[in-house]
Amino acid sequence: MDMKKLMKQMQQAQVAATKIQEDLAAQTVEGTASGLVTVSMNGHGKVQTLKIKPEAVDGDDVEALEDLILAAINDAAEKADALQREATAGLGIPGF
Repeated sequence: MDMKKLMKQMQQAQVAATKIQEDLAAQTVEGTASGLVTVSMNGHGKVQTLKIKPEAVDGDDVEALEDLILAAINDAAEKADALQREATAGLGIPGF
């Protein structure tokens, strides 16, 4: 096995992984719950914004708002995960 060739392939994989990470950081996904709560995340799954419509707020039913927020976060997280899977599908490296 040619070590130079292997090292070059490893460097190319490193460059590709870095590019993917940069691309994911620049992308945004949006999750929503009943149109009342909206969460934006970057491709790494980090929450960027949280928007709550006034009609979602009911002082007598805080649990409903909590549920909406969780649903919106989970929706956005699933979309961020899909972006990550799509971005790393071609690498053929486990864990990427």
